[in-house]
Amino acid sequence: MKFVLNAVIAIVLGVSLATAASAQGKGEERDIFNYVAQKKAGKDVKKIIFIADPDTHGGKGNHEFKAGAIYMARVLNARYPNCYAVVHLGGRWPGGALKVDNQALPKKSGEVWPKDIGHADCYIVLLNHARQAALDKDIAAAVERGAGFMAIHYGVEVSKGKQGDNFLKWIGGYFETFWSVNPHWTPKFDKIPEHETTRGVKPFSINDEWYYHMRFVEGMKGVTPVLSAVADVKTVTGRWDGKKAGAHNGNPDVLEAVKAGKPQHVAWAYVRPDGGRGFGFTGYHNYKNLQNDSFRTLLLNAAAWTAKLDVPAEGIRTETPNDQELDRYYVEGLRMLR
Repeated sequence: MKFVLNAVIAIVLGVSLATAASAQGKGEERDIFNYVAQKKAGKDVKKIIFIADPDTHGGKGNHEFKAGAIYMARVLNARYPNCYAVVHLGGRWPGGALKVDNQALPKKSGEVWPKDIGHADCYIVLLNHARQAALDKDIAAAVERGAGFMAIHYGVEVSKGKQGDNFLKWIGGYFETFWSVNPHWTPKFDKIPEHETTRGVKPFSINDEWYYHMRFVEGMKGVTPVLSAVADVKTVTGRWDGKKAGAHNGNPDVLEAVKAGKPQHVAWAYVRPDGGRGFGFTGYHNYKNLQNDSFRTLLLNAAAWTAKLDVPAEGIRTETPNDQELDRYYVEGLRMLR
């Protein structure tokens, strides 16, 4: 009897260990920094590539693109068995004496950019200007075959010309200097339209550097405004002297639009003529805004939708990250620089 009992315990223990090992293996397969594993994933797996700028824009809490990308990639991998998201660095290397884990980070010059990324089904860029993404041949070829493309905050800004033309094709709009503006303000998103990306999103209001007066495709064809609000005229007159058009702070066209009370679209979904999807989101200067449930849900929904993943009826619901959790993602983002 004792022998039988021991045998049963051994079998149960063996099954438990095997199950744990299997689960651990699955987790390792979707390590957000294992680029080789992502590329080798099956054809039925949606492959999402986040490209996050190594640098920030001001002090801690501003343009924390690495941390935000890590958070979003982890949530998507956890929620979708048929999704594999990874995070790459892309952009100018940060200056200054940064430290992580009590060690100084290496000083580098110039810019970094990921290679061998043409296999993705969706690209999500969080960059301090998206010139490199707009001109990347791998991304252009992937979008041409139907891959999705999403740009967040400064990642919606590119230069007029080829860069801007590509963004019009990919996401239906972009921040055009001397036309668009980038004030910090607190819009009231009182009316949330029905769209897959807005599932679970409730009316909200939050301060951020919400860019507006975007350059959109002709007639807004294919564009669905997702977050819109009427901007206070002071968001222009408080920053611009009304004389020569400024690259970011004001121009006659935006002043006229604001005075006329025209709603300004700060987030939008785009369906390309070929059925491919794009999304633009001008907020997320402030890292702590991820603690706003509607703000965070919209970002996650949009990422899934752009990759052609099914968005749940209630949206992608997540626990509100506390300060300690946000700091953990921040530190993990710094570790990418080692």
